[in-house]
Amino acid sequence: MDRRTFLSTALSAGAAWFTGGSSRAAQEDLASLTLAAASERIRDGSISPVDLARACLDRIERLNPKLNAFIRVTAEEALANARRLEAEQKRGRLRGPLHGIPVALKDLIDVRGLPTTAASAVFQDRVAREDAPVVRRLREQGAVLLGKLNMDEFAYNFTSETSHFGPAHNPWDLERTPGGSSGGSAVAVASRMCFGALGSDTGGSIRQPAAFCGIAGLKGSYGLVSTRGAVPLAWSLDHIGPMCRTVRDTALLLQAIAGHDPDLPGSVRAKPPDYAAALSMDVSRFRLGVARPFFFEDLDAEIADAVETAIRRLEKMTAGVRDVKLPPTDDVPVLVAEAYAYHEKRITEKGYLYHPLTLQNILLGRDVSMPEYVRARRRLLELRREAARVLESVDLVLTPTTPRPPILLELDQGKLPDIVLLRNAIPMNLYDLPTISVPCGFTRSGLPTGLQISGPRLQEPRVLALAHAYEQATEWHERTPPV
Repeated sequence: MDRRTFLSTALSAGAAWFTGGSSRAAQEDLASLTLAAASERIRDGSISPVDLARACLDRIERLNPKLNAFIRVTAEEALANARRLEAEQKRGRLRGPLHGIPVALKDLIDVRGLPTTAASAVFQDRVAREDAPVVRRLREQGAVLLGKLNMDEFAYNFTSETSHFGPAHNPWDLERTPGGSSGGSAVAVASRMCFGALGSDTGGSIRQPAAFCGIAGLKGSYGLVSTRGAVPLAWSLDHIGPMCRTVRDTALLLQAIAGHDPDLPGSVRAKPPDYAAALSMDVSRFRLGVARPFFFEDLDAEIADAVETAIRRLEKMTAGVRDVKLPPTDDVPVLVAEAYAYHEKRITEKGYLYHPLTLQNILLGRDVSMPEYVRARRRLLELRREAARVLESVDLVLTPTTPRPPILLELDQGKLPDIVLLRNAIPMNLYDLPTISVPCGFTRSGLPTGLQISGPRLQEPRVLALAHAYEQATEWHERTPPV
């Protein structure tokens, strides 16, 4: 069975559960709710988990053929779970803010009994034996899992074009990239096919597609969210994080997945704070830094205008803005070395199954020597110490998320994407700064732009608070893609 037939069959099977449901218009209204609003409606009993699952599955059936966000839709399982959660709702038992909320997962995260392909033919027969810790947390909180989302193969690109299942398409312009590697996650959230999604971020793979698709995407502090049970790109830099339509939604999803994993080296032992409560922090006392060197160089003019406008607005809302300088990242080959270490045996045995660009990227790490890697790891620690010192003089740092708007999908025509699209995102992984991208405007051609807000390690509450305050003072997050 080919992939298109599989998706059609899965959705048709799910539709067989739709008995006496609401009209398509009503389902569209439900799909347009934010995660927080849907959660409140579940809490007051005015809608059910089944209503929400139906609304999302209907949109997936209509929109996924042209957006290609989902690799696999688990319609029957989602509706069965929604019915169980509806029964709990009727008994007055609610597991938390995610009770009955449909979410989806980037296809490098293990779900027991389902393939985890990492969008690669190399893993086409790989079936997960158990849930990743983040999936277990989502289930415990009552989330309804809709399926697996498209991505760049093994998360090693940034346009979602190297997927074995074909490229994902930006809902604001189908001919353009949604970003990557968590492109399917961003597309699914922006087009209202789910209320939230998990992506991964090793060098900007949550924040860049969030900016390109006009949503919020957060990379937390290293070790805050367990990455166990996720196919790695680079162990020292990998993160799993939430992608949602609003900052409040992002906080709620982060709350569900954050927490100590005793079986993961480097996992944060501290109990996560109340991220939703942090949104009410008084931001008027925040001192903001603007990292102009490097991050503002050679910016697209429309992105520059949007970001400068956002900075002026935030200056009025806080204790002020001043320029700061984050340390230069130079060449720190940790990512390429660790990616090669993970794939070394597989490319020897199955190199012909990799996308050519993925294989080319992996081979970049082949010639990194052990002394070079040791020095790179030491430099990584130094960068984190230096960045932390900069954050002693300000509370948060502002930069553009990307220096360019979304580019055309042209990899199949031999046009390689420019790494500049990740230029502003990569350093935050090296610095280990919790960072969010939020919409801050649109180009004249209708493409979203993103503002990046970063804070000291484990200061996600501060990052979320400022992002929320800015979001509430603007209307960019309220716009809907024309799909």
